[in-house]
Amino acid sequence: MVSEPVIDVSGLGKRFRLTHERRATFKDHLISLIRGETYSYEEFWALKDVSFSLELGESLGLIGPNGSGKTTLLSILANVMRPDRGTVDIRGRIASFLGLGIGFEGELTARENVYLYGSIMGLKRKDLDAKQDEIFAFAELERFRDMRLNNFSSGMYMRLAFSTAIMVDPDIFLIDEALAVGDMAFQKKCKERIKQFKEEGRTIVFVSHDLKAVKDICERSILLYDGKVLSVGESEKVITDYHLEYAKRNPPSPK
Repeated sequence: MVSEPVIDVSGLGKRFRLTHERRATFKDHLISLIRGETYSYEEFWALKDVSFSLELGESLGLIGPNGSGKTTLLSILANVMRPDRGTVDIRGRIASFLGLGIGFEGELTARENVYLYGSIMGLKRKDLDAKQDEIFAFAELERFRDMRLNNFSSGMYMRLAFSTAIMVDPDIFLIDEALAVGDMAFQKKCKERIKQFKEEGRTIVFVSHDLKAVKDICERSILLYDGKVLSVGESEKVITDYHLEYAKRNPPSPK
């Protein structure tokens, strides 16, 4: 029997409207309304006819320059955004590492934020009770459980968010530059945990500018440029295509 893909994307398109006028205050908007003025917009397609599928246990890298549509695509897969064209069919529970720390509250302690963030990620309190020691041990923040997050450094903040997020037990991981969390030692630990997810047969979609990490984690990759798929296939080939495309679009300046 042929298994159904856990992620099936067909003809995906996402459009944004870019306004040409800047009206920063309520007074500006009110004056424009009285004058009968309207906003003029420019349509910007962040994704254009993107299609791919992933089987259970596969890992896919999304690479390309800034503004190519990688994070937009990941946000649609995570159901944070809705597409304007095409379809997305996902089978399985998702953990998305997008905007790590969204949902954290600075006035609360680290321990209280674990419960808050964990509940947003879909964990029950009894599960968080059982996982709390593991969360703080992985984040290397055992001494700071009862410190308010407002007193955390940005690195401590993100380590706590990542450590809480990985305690979810999903079928699919959507990861957006999460390996940039913390110092080199902690980044290495994050990479090892993600490789463990892969060995356990989880499906991974990984957005990163770290092409070596993409090659290490993902068998297949997609190269996005200006919202379009320029290359898809084995990661080594797609990374080579990325270098060639970049060189073509950015020729060296004449001396």
